[in-house]
Amino acid sequence: MSTNVITNGTERAIIENLLDRNREALIETARGLSEADARRRLVASLTTPISLIKHAAAAERIWFQRFWAGLDESECDGYSRRDEGTFAVADDESLEDVIAEFERASRRSREIASRFDLDDTLDIPREGTVSMRWTLLMMSEEFARHAGHGDILREQIDKPVLPQPNS
Repeated sequence: MSTNVITNGTERAIIENLLDRNREALIETARGLSEADARRRLVASLTTPISLIKHAAAAERIWFQRFWAGLDESECDGYSRRDEGTFAVADDESLEDVIAEFERASRRSREIASRFDLDDTLDIPREGTVSMRWTLLMMSEEFARHAGHGDILREQIDKPVLPQPNS
C-alpha cells in the first residue's frame, strides 16, 4: 500500500488514514487480475473481485454524496441506491475502469467529509442519527470486511484448492 500508516496524531487523521488504507487494501485484492478472473463467481452471491470494488464505489456515493452532501440520486456520479445493484458491473466496464470509479468516488467522499466535524450528525432512515465519526469508521469497517472477502477470492483464483489425500 502506498498510504503511509499514521499511528499517532489527531483522531481525524488516524480515522481517515485507516479508511484510506482499507480502500487501498480492497483495490489490491483485484489489481493485476485478468478481466475474466476479476469477474469469476466463486461463491453463490454476486461477490466477485470486480463487483466488490463496484459496490464500494456505490457505498461511497450513498454515504457521502447522497446522505452527507444531500444530493439527489440523479446528481451523484454513479449508481447510488441501497440495493443489490451496487454489485452490478456492465460487460463493457474493465477492472481498470471500476478501480478508477472507486478512486474518483473516494476522492469526492474525502472532499465532502472535510466539510463536516467528526461530531456533526444527520438522520439516516435505517440507522437513525449518525455522526461523521461513525460514518468514517463504518466505511472503514465495510471496506476492511470486503478486502477480506477479496483476499479469499484472490487466494481461490491464484492458488486453487488442491484435493486432500484420503486419510
